Amino acid sequence: MGVWQLVAVGLVMLLGLVGVLVPGVPGQAIVWAAVLWWALTDRTPVAWGVLIGATALLLLNQALRPLLRPRRPRETGAPRKTLMLGGIAGIVGFFVVPVVGGIVGYVGAIYGAERLRLGSGGAARASLRSVMRATGYSVLVELLACLLVTGAWLGAVIRG
Repeated sequence: MGVWQLVAVGLVMLLGLVGVLVPGVPGQAIVWAAVLWWALTDRTPVAWGVLIGATALLLLNQALRPLLRPRRPRETGAPRKTLMLGGIAGIVGFFVVPVVGGIVGYVGAIYGAERLRLGSGGAARASLRSVMRATGYSVLVELLACLLVTGAWLGAVIRG
């Protein structure tokens, strides 16, 4: 697979990660489709292993979805910008500090944005709890699953 095709697969995955944060966009399906594209083009045992692992993880995530609360972003009281900032910080944090950084980045960015908006730590913590109850856990689990798939793909590509 050529460099430009790998870049295109990476951009599709990035689009899928952002799609997880936007209601109505099938982010998981986009990430899975990018892995499928790569595996069908690369045809190595590692590529097929990543595809099988991605399929299993994303299916498990779909099975767990009914156990989590549905997304209700309007109930949080936080602006949509705060939720997007949390998602973007989660994506960046995942690659800065693998796996744990995604959770810390997501929660930390929402807390920081609410602290700036509301002006006090107590109000920011209350808003963070409200956000996590209304949308956070659902988004965080889906985002983490897609980030794990993206990380596995990136690791396989770097490994060669």
